[in-house]
Amino acid sequence: MESKDYLKDISEIKNMMNKSSRFISLSGLSGILAGIYALMGGAIAYWLVTTSVRGYLILDGKIFKICLLILFLVAFLSILTGIILTTKKAKKHGEKIWDITSRRLVFNFLIPLISGGLYILIILIKGKYGQTGALMLIFYGLALVNASKYSIGDIRYLGFVEITLGLIATIFPGYGFWLWVIGFGLMHIIYGTWMHFKYDRKQ
Repeated sequence: MESKDYLKDISEIKNMMNKSSRFISLSGLSGILAGIYALMGGAIAYWLVTTSVRGYLILDGKIFKICLLILFLVAFLSILTGIILTTKKAKKHGEKIWDITSRRLVFNFLIPLISGGLYILIILIKGKYGQTGALMLIFYGLALVNASKYSIGDIRYLGFVEITLGLIATIFPGYGFWLWVIGFGLMHIIYGTWMHFKYDRKQ
C-alpha cells in the first residue's frame, strides 16, 4: 500500500513539474483550423494564378500582391484562432494563459520565425522568390522545434516534418507550392487531429 502511495506521489510531482515548465494548453482544434485556412488560401491562390493571363507569378504583378495578402490573412486567422481556442482551454482548466512559461514559448517560437520572415522579405525585395515556399517551411519548422521544449513535446515532430518538406522543396522548386500546401495545410490538420484526440478529448 505504501509503495502505491509512493508511486502516486512521484507521478503527481512529475505532473506538477511538467505543468510548471511547459505550456500545455495548446488546442488541437486550432491546428486543424489553421490547416483548413491554409488549404482554402492555397486553393484561392492557385485559382488566381492559373486563370490569370500569364498563368504564372511575377514579383511586381497584381496577382502576386493578392497572393501575399491571402498569405497574411491565413497567418492572421491561424494566430487569432490559436489565441482564442488556447485561451478558452486554459481558462477551462484553470491555467494561466500568460506566465513565464508561455512567454518563453512565444519568445523561442518567434526568434526563428521573425528571422526567417525578414530573410524572405529581403530576397523578395531583390526579386528572388523561387524558394519562398521552401524557406517558409524550413523556418516555421525550426520555430516549432525551438519552442517545443516549453510546450507539448509532440510539436517538435511537426517541426521535423515541416523542415523535411522545406528541404525537399529546395531540391524540387517546381513543387514548392504543393509542398507548402501539404506542410501548412494537410500536416496541420493531421497534427491537430492527433493532438485533439491525444490530449483535448482526454481532458
